[in-house]
Amino acid sequence: MSVSVTARRLTAAAAVAAAALGALALPAAAAGQPAARPHDRAVVISDVQYDSPGRDDRSNWSLNKEWVDVTNTSRRAVNLDGWTLSDEDGHTYTFRHFRLDGRATVRVHTGIGRDRYSDVYQDRRNYVWNNDSDTATLRNDHGRFIDEASWGYRDRDDRDHRGGHRH
Repeated sequence: MSVSVTARRLTAAAAVAAAALGALALPAAAAGQPAARPHDRAVVISDVQYDSPGRDDRSNWSLNKEWVDVTNTSRRAVNLDGWTLSDEDGHTYTFRHFRLDGRATVRVHTGIGRDRYSDVYQDRRNYVWNNDSDTATLRNDHGRFIDEASWGYRDRDDRDHRGGHRH
C-alpha cells in the first residue's frame, strides 16, 4: 500500500471521528443551554473590594472605593455588551458598548464617574456589596453564568442564613 493511500485513509478516519464527536456534542447545545463560547471562560472576576476603606459615609469617593475587577485572561478582546454583574440582592450592572482588551482588567465602581477603558461606574448613590457576606456574579449577554466571587461564608449553605446588614 502506498504512503498516499495510507494518508488518505487516515485523513478519512480522522474526519469520520471528528464528525461523530461533533454529533455527540450537539445534544448538549440543543438542550436549551447556549453553547459555551471560548472567550466566556477567559473572563473572570479577579478581585473585589466590597468594604470601602474608611467610614461608610455614602460619599461618591467612598462609593467608588467599593469595586469589582473583571479580567480577560485571554489574548483576544471580548465584547462585554449586555453582560451583567450582580449581587445577591439583585442589584445589577449591565455593561453597555464595552470591549475588554486581551489581558486587560476593567474595574466596576459602585459610585458615579466617567467610564473609561479601565474603569466603569454603576452611577449609584448607595453601596451594593454587603460587607459581611455577599456574592458577585458575572453573566454573559445570554444570561449564562461566567464566574462568581463570594466572601463572608463558611460554606455555600450559609448564604441562606446570612442575616447581615447593608452599609
